[in-house]
Amino acid sequence: MRPRLLFRLLILVWLLAGFRFAMAADDFLDPREAFVAKVQAIDAQTIEVNFTIAKGYYLYRDKFKFAADNLVIATPGFPQGKEKDDENFGKVEVYYDQVSIRLPVERNASGALTVNLKVTSQGCADGRMCYPAQHQQFSVELPAPSLASPMPTPQAFPADNKADESGRIFQALKKNGFWANIALFFLAGLGLALTPCVFPMIPILSGIIAGQGHRASHGRALALSIMYVLGMAVTYAIAGVIAGLTGTLISGLMQNAWVISAFAFLFVILAFSMFGFYQLQLPAALQSKLSEEAGHFANGRGPGVFIMGSLSALIVGPCVAAPLAGALLYIGKTGNAVLGGSALFALALGMGVPLIAVGLSAGTLLPRAGAWMQAVNRAFGVVLLGVALWLVSPLLPPAVVMVGWAALLIIPAVFLHALDGLPPTAKNGQRFTKGIGILLLLTGAAMLAGALAGSRNPWQPLAGLFGQPENTVAALPFERVASLAKLDSRLQKADKPVMLVFSAEWCTDCKRMERETFTDAGVRARLATFTLLKAEIGEGSDNDRQLLARFGLYGPPAIVFFDASGKENTNARLAGFQDAVALIKALDALKTSFASARG
Repeated sequence: MRPRLLFRLLILVWLLAGFRFAMAADDFLDPREAFVAKVQAIDAQTIEVNFTIAKGYYLYRDKFKFAADNLVIATPGFPQGKEKDDENFGKVEVYYDQVSIRLPVERNASGALTVNLKVTSQGCADGRMCYPAQHQQFSVELPAPSLASPMPTPQAFPADNKADESGRIFQALKKNGFWANIALFFLAGLGLALTPCVFPMIPILSGIIAGQGHRASHGRALALSIMYVLGMAVTYAIAGVIAGLTGTLISGLMQNAWVISAFAFLFVILAFSMFGFYQLQLPAALQSKLSEEAGHFANGRGPGVFIMGSLSALIVGPCVAAPLAGALLYIGKTGNAVLGGSALFALALGMGVPLIAVGLSAGTLLPRAGAWMQAVNRAFGVVLLGVALWLVSPLLPPAVVMVGWAALLIIPAVFLHALDGLPPTAKNGQRFTKGIGILLLLTGAAMLAGALAGSRNPWQPLAGLFGQPENTVAALPFERVASLAKLDSRLQKADKPVMLVFSAEWCTDCKRMERETFTDAGVRARLATFTLLKAEIGEGSDNDRQLLARFGLYGPPAIVFFDASGKENTNARLAGFQDAVALIKALDALKTSFASARG
């Protein structure tokens, strides 16, 4: 019996060991499941390889290899990985979770091309097991080449070019942890707080708080400011996620004459409600309705203030700064709406911190009752009229805008007794008030005289009086392109490098660049060797959307560069406002790149 018993025990141990081994083997994923690869054509000269990596697994950067039978693959574009002290290979760079690799290709075929791509990769289960190299075959359809296709040779344009700030932000979002990204975007929002994206919102919020009168306590002013900023932040997040996933920036759709005019009219209503003119200007039925609607905002009801913050985000401040562009690019390419939307929410909160501070100080400093309160209400009414004029100024002739600003200066000056005499016994407050009125009157008169003399610049109203209508610097000779077909045709005829500027009549940063950046002598000297093209983004037509989508943009301002053969330098794209120093730096880097490419 003993030999039989011993034999049975050995069989049982062997079975248990085999079962345990099988169970251990099942703990590891098949390499095709641990590292899921997908391949797609980005354009006629770029293939993108995406790996989705299972949790607890990683891929080696230096183990990737790519080959194709019918074309040449240039140096792949790898994102920044994570350094790891690997027990097999020492210190190496690896990828966790996900990695996207761009493959620039050089091709001779002029039409569409089917590419048989071989992808080699190798990875490990973290700390447990390493897989042998995996070889996979993919078939990908490359479209016919377009003249606006990206440059196929990244060596001529180094990947570390610092011009594409939105691209660096995109890489930071991929690399950093969730909370690190949230903190970075909050700080970026603080940096944008006093730009044209946010500054026009200050008088809006101040006017809402001023409309509280004696009810604008410290706590209530803080609550209204927070509601306004939350409305702005929620809208930024939602609009940004939609934009990233659909390629359409909602604020761009809101930038048409009807929407802007309606919003400006709302500010006029608010201003006149602060003047107390409704009963004098409007029929009783309409007065009642307007007073009720304006009360939602001017009287500071929470939902109304929240909605005002949302509308302000869409219409007053539709800037596409680098942090916003980078977040939209991340959402669009990865589909990670949670991180992208949270980053945009944090960006808007950072932008809103000064708004909360201004609102809080307004609630603290405003007088509580009496004639002073009426004067403050009227002052904020004038400010709101100024916001309304600023909104519609891109839609009006420059001369009309200057006359409007002159009126907004001269009329308050009259109410400040600028034209009235003062008795010798006048108090200091009366003298100070009249002094302010005289300054406003003189400035308004200068602006009115300048407008009539031909000046079109409110900051230099008297230039026209001296034979210099607006500016001695002539506008750059931009040629307008309204569609992809016209752009391709123009690039085909180009015999020198090309700069394509995306602009819009409603874009305040675009106007700043025209006024400050493109008039700089250093910028103009460097652009003398470029063909200058401009794409004017209107009210969101199909041509507008196609032009923006071709270059992965979401709105103006933006600048795209091409070499003399019509191929784009993707590393040199500029998104958001660029001052003269930044543009000169980018143009100098391009000059070096062009020289290297020719060499």
